Amino acid sequence: MTSTAIDPELIDRLAEVAVRTGVNLQEGQQLVLTAPVSALPLVRAVTRAAYRAGASLVTPLLSDSEVALARFEDGQDVTFDVAPSWLYNGMAEAFGEGAARMAIVGEDPMLLAEQDPAKVSRVGKANSKAYKPAMEEITNFKINWSICAWPGVAWAKRMFPELSEPEAQAKLAEAIFAASRVDQADPVAAWAEHNAALRTRTEWLNSERFAALHFTGPGTDLTVGLAADHEWHGGASSAQNGVQCNPNIPTEEVFTTPHAQKVEGTVRSTKPLSHQGSLIDGIEVRFEAGRIVEAKAEKGEAVLKELLATDEGAARLGEVALVPHGSPISQSGLLFYNTLFDENAACHIALGQCYSKCFLEGASLNAEEIAAKGGNSSMIHVDWMIGGPETDIDGIRADGTRVPVFRKGEWA
Repeated sequence: MTSTAIDPELIDRLAEVAVRTGVNLQEGQQLVLTAPVSALPLVRAVTRAAYRAGASLVTPLLSDSEVALARFEDGQDVTFDVAPSWLYNGMAEAFGEGAARMAIVGEDPMLLAEQDPAKVSRVGKANSKAYKPAMEEITNFKINWSICAWPGVAWAKRMFPELSEPEAQAKLAEAIFAASRVDQADPVAAWAEHNAALRTRTEWLNSERFAALHFTGPGTDLTVGLAADHEWHGGASSAQNGVQCNPNIPTEEVFTTPHAQKVEGTVRSTKPLSHQGSLIDGIEVRFEAGRIVEAKAEKGEAVLKELLATDEGAARLGEVALVPHGSPISQSGLLFYNTLFDENAACHIALGQCYSKCFLEGASLNAEEIAAKGGNSSMIHVDWMIGGPETDIDGIRADGTRVPVFRKGEWA
């Protein structure tokens, strides 16, 4: 199946949104672009849009599912603990010199589902460790960066197994274009309006200065303490280099940093988590003093426990995000098996690394100061969904008074 069935005008629109609204590439700036080979039509369109926007250089780094599988099917044991540090160090150097970052996702999210979970975990851990210098440039929001999606055939068939490959890809393309607002007459204007609505939410939350959020729902009674001097963000944000970008295309969330030591209670996932090719479903965990002390899952429990053992911060929270059940992605009724989309269908929490930008004056804080305010540090950052139509959330002020934030999955 080629991508000729996908409307080239909509591909070009998505490329324009990715370059001008997503990463907001600046004249003279380099762009480091990662993508699967299946996404070449979008890679080419993004490259053209980037050069029209004034890029000095676009450097694409392409991946391939068959190449990835070859490692697990034919590689010797030593390969699962090796990662290309030289490549990631080069990316970190590029970001340090001012390059922007764009990732296009589109491969089958369950590509490694049949592989040995221990080997998948080892690869993930090695990559996380090697990628950390580059990842810190992103989590500290030092550069403008963004992620968008391409409707890969294998991913489409995963979502719509009953359809032919062309029909499945066309249906996934339609869903991606709708969620990314490129099916509208003026996508850039539509994004400006959407960003303004998200800004209204963040301004209200920042004015309230809640000390904690209390989530209740089926299997969930969770109090998430918020870090000292936390700041809510959503939609477009300004990176430390002064460029305002939309890190996720699409996005429906507002988010901030929890206090790594002040999370208590139980929580159950409301949607499956697709992580490194494995599906983890029916997650149930219990927190004490910010750390997960009990964890189980109906499916993929071994992968979950390997994830939590990545490092000291992996079993603590680095993000809490609010998404109404009425969001377009939620209302589509689709499970994308891809966090970029699924996290925008429900309130979620993230294990691992916090975002330094989610602090007042975050750009001026060092790692020790972030930790002192309650920010978590880890090699991972993995979101999973805990919200739905029965989710209630109260904001708890420092004096203990409560303010309704969500009722029945919607803003109160």
